[in-house]
Amino acid sequence: MSETNKPHVQEFEYKAEMKQLLNLIVHSLYTHPEVFLRELISNASDALSKARFAQLTDGAESGGELKISISVDKEKKSFVIEDNGIGMSEEDLIANLGTVAKSGTLGFLQAMKEQKEGGKLDANLIGQFGVGFYSVFMVTDEVVVETKIEGADACRWRSSGEGTYSIEKIDKQHRGTRISFTLKDEAADFAEEYRIESVIRKYSNFVDFPIYLDDKKVNSVEALWQKPKSELNDDEVNEFYKFVSVDYQDPLDYLHVSVEGAVSFKALLFLPKEAPMDMMYQQGALENHGPQLYAHKVMIQHECKDLLPEYLRFISGVVDTEDLSLNVSRETVQSSPVMSKIRQILTSKILGWFDTLADEQPEKFRQFYKAFGPVIKIGLNTDFSNREKLIELLRFESTRTEEGQYVTLKEYVGRMAEDQKEIYYLSGESRRQVLSQPNLEYFQKKGIEVLLLTDPVDVFVIPSINEYDSKPLKSIEKADIDFAASDDEKKEDEAVSATLIETLLKVFGDTLGDRVEKVVESHRLVNSPATLVSGSDAMDSQVEKMLKMMNKDAGAAKKILEVNPSHPIIKNLASRCMLNENDPMIRTVAEQLYEGALLLEGNLDSTVDFVSRMNQLIEEATKS
Repeated sequence: MSETNKPHVQEFEYKAEMKQLLNLIVHSLYTHPEVFLRELISNASDALSKARFAQLTDGAESGGELKISISVDKEKKSFVIEDNGIGMSEEDLIANLGTVAKSGTLGFLQAMKEQKEGGKLDANLIGQFGVGFYSVFMVTDEVVVETKIEGADACRWRSSGEGTYSIEKIDKQHRGTRISFTLKDEAADFAEEYRIESVIRKYSNFVDFPIYLDDKKVNSVEALWQKPKSELNDDEVNEFYKFVSVDYQDPLDYLHVSVEGAVSFKALLFLPKEAPMDMMYQQGALENHGPQLYAHKVMIQHECKDLLPEYLRFISGVVDTEDLSLNVSRETVQSSPVMSKIRQILTSKILGWFDTLADEQPEKFRQFYKAFGPVIKIGLNTDFSNREKLIELLRFESTRTEEGQYVTLKEYVGRMAEDQKEIYYLSGESRRQVLSQPNLEYFQKKGIEVLLLTDPVDVFVIPSINEYDSKPLKSIEKADIDFAASDDEKKEDEAVSATLIETLLKVFGDTLGDRVEKVVESHRLVNSPATLVSGSDAMDSQVEKMLKMMNKDAGAAKKILEVNPSHPIIKNLASRCMLNENDPMIRTVAEQLYEGALLLEGNLDSTVDFVSRMNQLIEEATKS
C-alpha cells in the first residue's frame, strides 16, 4: 500500500484523571477478575437494545438476528466478543472510551482501595460506578475495538491502558462492535469454553439477547416477569436479581405484580439485603435510579426514575407495560398519565408488601428497616398521599425495647397509661448517649415509655407528624411538659424552702447571665442536680447541632436551666446561700453544673475551663 493510501491513525492522550483510573484498575488486585466479561456483555446488550428500539420505531435495517457472539482460542489465548447492535461513531468512541464515565468515580474507587485489606477492591462495584469497559484491562494488556454505526465510517480504537489510545478509519461493512484482545498468562483460563460459560450463567444468563459461545447458545433469554408467580422458583429469581441489580447477594425478598384494568402492566421487583454503596456515600444517590422500564418486552429505559417516588428507588427490577407506545420519548414518559397511574399502583403495592413483611416475617422486616428505614422516613415529607401508610411502617427503639429491637407508634399508644396524654421522645447521637440524659429520669422513675430517636433523619421527620391517634408527639427536652407530682413527691421537693430555692435560682441566673434563657425549679429530675431544656418553640437540640456543623458561626439558641431542689448539691448550695449570697463557691458550682449539662448533651465547645474548675472544686473538697 502506498503512503497516501495508508489509513490515518490519530493518537489521543487520556486526561490525567483517566490515567490514574486506568493505573488503578490495571495494577490493583480485584477479588473477581471475571467481572470483565459481565461488563462487556452488558455493554453489548445495551447496544443491541438500542438497535432493536431503532428497528421498531424508525424502521432501521435489521442486520439479521440481534445477538452476542464470543469466540476463544485456547492455544493463542485470544478472546473476541462481537455484537450487531447500534455501534459507535468516532465521537462516541472518544466520549465513551476516552473519559471517566461518572464524576467522582476515581476518588470513590481510590477510597475503597485504601479501605480494603490488602488493597483489594470489590469488583461488584465496577458496574455501579461507570468503569465497566475498563475492567477488561484486568485480563489483557491491549484492547482493540472495531465498530460501525449507521451513516458513519467504521473505526478501530486501540489502547494498552497506559495513557494513550488511537483511532483509525477501517473498512467494516456491517453495523455493530467487535472487541478483541489476547489474554494475560494469569487470565488464560478465560480462553476455556467451560470457564466462559460458567461466568455467563452466573452473571448474564438473563441478558435479553442470545449469547453464542463458539456458535453454541449458552444463555436463557426469558422474561421472568411475564411468568405467573406460581411458576417462579427462588434460584432463577435470585439469578435474575443479580443480573438486573449488579448485586452479588441474593435479594432479601421480591414482589411479583400483575395488574389488568385501566392500566395493565407486570413487574418483578426486588428488595436488596443491604443499602447500595453509592446510597451510603452520596447525597441524592437515588435521584436518578429506578427499575427498568419495558414496553411490549422492549426496554425503554434502563433506570426509569418516574416509576417510583425517590424514597423507594433503592428497589430494583423490571416493569413491563403494553400501554406505552414503543416510540415514547423520555419526556413523554415523564408526563404520561399511564406512567403516573403505574407509579401510584406500584407505590401502594410496595408499601403493602412492607406491611405484610412486618406482620408475617418480622425478622426479615427488621433487616429491611435497619438498611432502608432512614430512606423510608424521608417519604413522610415528600409523599403526602401515602403519609398515613408510611407512619404505620415507622419503627423506633424505646426505653422499653432491647437494643436493635423496635416498637411501632400503634404499639406505644396501646400500652400507654390512661392518664398519659402525649407520646414522648428524646433524640440523640446513640442509644447510650440518649439513655444517659438527665431529662429521662422522671420518665424512667414513673415507667413512662420514651421513644429513642438516634437516626439523624428522625429530628427532621418526626416533629412533622405532630400527633398519632389524637396523641401529640412531644420531645421530653422541651420545657412545657406537664409533670404531675404526687403529694409525697411534693413534700420531698419542698426539702428546700420556696424562699431559699428562689434566692438560689436568682444567684444562678445572675452568674450565667445571657447564656441561658432563665433558671427554674425542675420537676423532671430525680438523680441529677441540673439539666438544660429547650423552650416550647425552640428547635430540637440535634437539629441545632447539625445546623451548627454545617455553619460553625451559627449561634445556639438559649436554653432553660432546670435545677433539682431535692438533690444534695442544691440543698448544700441553698444552705450556703442562706449564710452568704455572695459566696464565690456557689457561682463556681453554678458554672460547673451548667457546663456539665452542656457536656452531657454534647454541646460543650471547650473542656479546658470545665476541667480546671473541676480541679478547683476537688481541691476545695479535699482540704483538711
